[in-house]
Amino acid sequence: MSFSAWYRCIRGCPGRYDVFEVIYRCPVCGGLLEVAHDVAALAERSAATWRDLFAQRAGYGSGVWAKREWVLPQLADEHIVSLGEGFTPLLPAPRLARSLGLDDLWIKQCGVSHTGSFKDLGMTVLVSAVKQMMAQGSAVRAVACASTGDTSAALAAYAAAAGIPAIVFLPAGKISTAQLIQPIAHGARVLALDTDFDGCMRIVQEVTADRSIYLANSMNSLRVEGQKTVGIEIVQQLGWRAPDWIILPSGNLGNISALAKGLLLAKELGVIDRLPRLAAAQAERANPLYLAYRRGFDRLEPMTAGATAASAIRIGAPVSYEKAVAALRACNGVVEQVSEDELADAAALADRAGLYACPHTGVALAVAAKLARQGVIAAGQRVVVISTAHGLKFSEFKVGYHEASLADVIARHRNPPVMLPADAQAVKADLSRWLL
Repeated sequence: MSFSAWYRCIRGCPGRYDVFEVIYRCPVCGGLLEVAHDVAALAERSAATWRDLFAQRAGYGSGVWAKREWVLPQLADEHIVSLGEGFTPLLPAPRLARSLGLDDLWIKQCGVSHTGSFKDLGMTVLVSAVKQMMAQGSAVRAVACASTGDTSAALAAYAAAAGIPAIVFLPAGKISTAQLIQPIAHGARVLALDTDFDGCMRIVQEVTADRSIYLANSMNSLRVEGQKTVGIEIVQQLGWRAPDWIILPSGNLGNISALAKGLLLAKELGVIDRLPRLAAAQAERANPLYLAYRRGFDRLEPMTAGATAASAIRIGAPVSYEKAVAALRACNGVVEQVSEDELADAAALADRAGLYACPHTGVALAVAAKLARQGVIAAGQRVVVISTAHGLKFSEFKVGYHEASLADVIARHRNPPVMLPADAQAVKADLSRWLL
């Protein structure tokens, strides 16, 4: 059976563009493009057939390419660049649920991936497509991205696996050491610029304008195609039953757009019978989507994002704003914000329940708790929080919390080491007090 996909304008302008063409925006209106699929051809297979096929591929090496017909069907097998992305755990978290005032909480552990974040899902698709483009004689010589950390790590790793030069633009001094060293170790050309992410984003768009360097940020719709599989994985792991809510940290807004895209396709093909509601979680100091939501999405007002522990979502001019608004409207979504104290507290509670949450996951967990207190999340509803990155990438944040040195954070659950002499009686006395 033959399946196909192409680019089209998200604003409805006429035109169809090849997914292997170097193009990111509609040439008519300048709006972002999206990948459209031949849904009629996909619908020739029944919903049960798709569910059975995806179940058979559950042991496949890649959670993204296990759903290749829904992702990039024209890609040749020999050009797939995979590092075992996807099929990440979906864990019930009853202890954490009680701490946050929820009844039924699950955590989708996207940080348990090759480079430690959900960005692997999109990058496998983009780099695979570039590999095929170069094999077919494209003028593309390298791939490039602006990043707050995780995007650069994923791009550098997948480009290294494919043998494609990678260039990353990072805001100097604004990402964790663990995130900085990843692209360096993979051999990327790392350019630390004296600006923020939005400044890096402006420059990378200028640098990639001549089409010899391929833009790898989420304004590139191929990224979205890989990232959309996380929603499909969630419902598959729940027995093809959609949860009531999916909550995720939101910065440049490509991820929430992707999440909705996968869920909407699954609903259209009858693989699920209803959509979950979505909640976009933002830090108070980087909250342009939240402010627009409070005004009924009348417009996006770019801002200079302030310093936040959730550095990956420290973005004041999100590129995928239009896509995110459409996603939230399609899924009856909401947007909420939390403070530095709230996100740090939620991350600490997650750690106390056996997880090791990055600060961005802390944002999403704190939003879940806030929505439950507000009654927006009703009693008994099932909530899935997407954990976007591994906590080990943010050790400075963890150390700062337990040393009580994070600005504007009350470290209620800090657990510093206890300094004792090398004496068994002193140890026993301390443990007796601790175990009371």
